[in-house]
Amino acid sequence: MRAVHLMEHGGPEAFRLVDVPVPEPGPGEARVKVAAVSLNHLDVWVRRGMPGVEIPMPHVPGCDGTGVVDALGPGVDSVSVGQRVVLEPGYTDADGPEVEAGLDHLAPDYRIRGEHGAGFAAELVCLPARYLTALPEGVDIVRAAAVPLVFLTAWGMLRTRAELKAGETVLILGAASGVGSAGIQIAKAAGARVIATAGSEEKRALGADLGADEVLDHRDPHWPKRVKTLTEGHGCDVVFEHIGPATWSGAMRVLARRGRLVTCGGTTGPKVEVTLPHLFMKNQSVLGSTMGPRAALPEIFQRVAEGSFRPVVDRVLPIDEIQEAHRLLEGRQVCGKLVLTL
Repeated sequence: MRAVHLMEHGGPEAFRLVDVPVPEPGPGEARVKVAAVSLNHLDVWVRRGMPGVEIPMPHVPGCDGTGVVDALGPGVDSVSVGQRVVLEPGYTDADGPEVEAGLDHLAPDYRIRGEHGAGFAAELVCLPARYLTALPEGVDIVRAAAVPLVFLTAWGMLRTRAELKAGETVLILGAASGVGSAGIQIAKAAGARVIATAGSEEKRALGADLGADEVLDHRDPHWPKRVKTLTEGHGCDVVFEHIGPATWSGAMRVLARRGRLVTCGGTTGPKVEVTLPHLFMKNQSVLGSTMGPRAALPEIFQRVAEGSFRPVVDRVLPIDEIQEAHRLLEGRQVCGKLVLTL
């Protein structure tokens, strides 16, 4: 069977499509014939190499995806052969208090496939059956691959960490990114007013189509003033940050008193500055967030099936074009998610 191997850290040319043995499911495992995997910024960071994170080579990328159950190992009765499933990105080895509380993404040993272990960019993969979520009828199996990681991340940021409430105003930066497009939809479903930003007319149109009440150009240096005007000087109760240095200063300026800025990463760099008097005098909070609870996946996919949530897919490419997909994502030539089919 075919699988993608990252041979060494570097540019997109470091990927190779290779032949590997067919895996056999062990006790408690299911084997899945992979239909599609989506490309995330995390895949780019893993490919480049991250300080303090050792990736054994060759490495199989792919944080999330979809497929059809192909075979079952001993003791598996939670899924059946032929069932369409979602391949969950996060996993733990032990059922600690966080897992029992439904907050598995906070467990000390929480890891993400495609980063801390082999991912899903292969024709067949084996994994514990507990990390498969049934894909509802009527949901496109290829487009659904764009859902798990970004929707879980946005859910964790807005629902779990920021505790977004109906009637609040939230600023979603990067409306056309995978996590930004998910954030708009989750915020609107929670009853919030959404102000979004994007860097092109096409991407701003997408933000509005997803439900944002106002969409601004974050390349305009005066966008923070526009946010303050739109909120009559109040600012935003919640700021959804994942861009980093390029937008951080403006994001902090528009954060309301007792507001919560929640961040899951920084696509423009890892270091930002915080002016402490503004933070403590306004009783503001800066919250870090990684992924979200897997318990949210059934509701997320039910909403996808109903049409109230939708994955935003820029284009679908064959797995053979994974190098080109990485070039497109790094070149900011993507509006939504890239999905790779096997």
